[in-house]
Amino acid sequence: MLPQYPAGQLQAARSDVRARSPWFGAARGMEGQSWSYDRGSTFNVLVGKGQLIAGMDKALVGMCVNERRFVKIPPQLAYGSEGVPDVIPPDSVLHFDVLLMDLWNSEDQVQVHTYFKPANCSRTIQVSDFVRYHYNGTFLDGTLFDSSHNRMKTYDTYVGIGWLIPGMDRGLLGMCVGEKRIITIPPFLAYGEEGDGKDIPGQASLVFDVALLDLHNPKDGVAVESTFLPRDCERRSRAGDFLRYHYNASLLDGTLFDSSYARNRTFDTYIGQGYVIAGMDEGLLGVCIGERRRIVIPPHLAYGEEGRGNIPGSAVLVFDIHVVDFHNPSDSVQVTSRYKPDNCSVLSKKGDYLKYHYNASLMDGTRLDSTLSLGKTYNIVLGSGQVVLGMDMGLRDMCVGEKRTVVIPPHLGYGEAGVAGEVPGSAVLVFDIELLDLVSGLPEGYMFIWNDEVSPNLFEEIDKDGNGEVLLEEFSEYIHAQVAAGKGRLAPGFEAAVIVQSMFTNQDRDGDGRVTAEEFKLKDQEARHDEL
Repeated sequence: MLPQYPAGQLQAARSDVRARSPWFGAARGMEGQSWSYDRGSTFNVLVGKGQLIAGMDKALVGMCVNERRFVKIPPQLAYGSEGVPDVIPPDSVLHFDVLLMDLWNSEDQVQVHTYFKPANCSRTIQVSDFVRYHYNGTFLDGTLFDSSHNRMKTYDTYVGIGWLIPGMDRGLLGMCVGEKRIITIPPFLAYGEEGDGKDIPGQASLVFDVALLDLHNPKDGVAVESTFLPRDCERRSRAGDFLRYHYNASLLDGTLFDSSYARNRTFDTYIGQGYVIAGMDEGLLGVCIGERRRIVIPPHLAYGEEGRGNIPGSAVLVFDIHVVDFHNPSDSVQVTSRYKPDNCSVLSKKGDYLKYHYNASLMDGTRLDSTLSLGKTYNIVLGSGQVVLGMDMGLRDMCVGEKRTVVIPPHLGYGEAGVAGEVPGSAVLVFDIELLDLVSGLPEGYMFIWNDEVSPNLFEEIDKDGNGEVLLEEFSEYIHAQVAAGKGRLAPGFEAAVIVQSMFTNQDRDGDGRVTAEEFKLKDQEARHDEL
């Protein structure tokens, strides 16, 4: 609402006050009457300077804007015994119906009344700043002549360099984002005697009710404020890193225009390589995992004069971010041994059968999985592809009883896709591991080895019925018997029946379901052996 001007607040009281008012005038005995309304313009005059008849000069003194007076002027204070030929008869008493619409003085300056100011006012408008504001523009009598609200678009301009009328240039200085002001401008600091030729008449004082939404300077850079920094910050982000972070994005006036939280998904991107706006590329450098930052980006480092979507042109953007994790494509698995037993001579290697417990989490501490909660170990054959490559690497050269923390970058974990409903895409994984058991595996390429010397009549021993061919049943019975007697050993961690089936298939060269003496060969007799 615009301010009201009660009697005495703005009054025509000084001899050099200029008044603007419509009026109706009539003289006793006149056939005609005179209206300023008929001319389509107000009557503009200096009070007390002899530009009016003496009675009107006296009658206007003490009037305030929007006051209406009925003025009766005797002839001695009007046009006297002579009158005005063909207009006002001699010795006429004049009656005027006057409504004061505007008044100002040549010594007036811009008047500023702040009726709301935010508690946090860290920056105010200076000369050459670029601002975005809403306004209602009225005359002193409250008549609305313009409004940015009606256009549903802010007024965007530089301040103090002549893009605005002088009074507005002065009235906006010192204002902070969120502040609301009423700026009253005399006509000589507005549109002067001529007006604007459209909606604003000459000699009009203007009243602007202004709400400042945004300000920046073309020289501004990115402003970064760390709102939370974790105690341990061993590594900071650099150009080329891949980040996963959450954010709330707003304009300077607090209007939210985007949020990764609302989508329940982090924003994942490379930094320093042009994948995001220039200001965000800069603002994300040097962050720690778990850090929270406020990044304020001027429009020339964001979406510029055009804006994008629901982001207006020339808007300053504010991002409140939380860094969930980051990595570099050149990263490898990071292994930290937290405990080693005194006897740690037998180390895990490819082919070994391992039993271990783990707790799995993201870099921000979000728990993913735990064998401890399931009450059973996780069992694998190392190097067999039963776990992600990063875990395979992290379990190597480990001894029973050892405890490790293994950090796995996504390209050695679950990649960009992640695991639906379990592991986010491009996530760095953290495993706390304790190795509980290790069964040594067989040499690479072997699924079965002999503990004793191999019989020279091995085929005949397997071919119990002596018919010159071995079926799967005979082959399986024989191998299992050797294992039971301790004469041979199957590769640990695999189903015995599957291993025996694979061994038989390798010997059955022609695939007819039986192995002949000609087909049967030990591994060291073969020119080529397919690893099982």
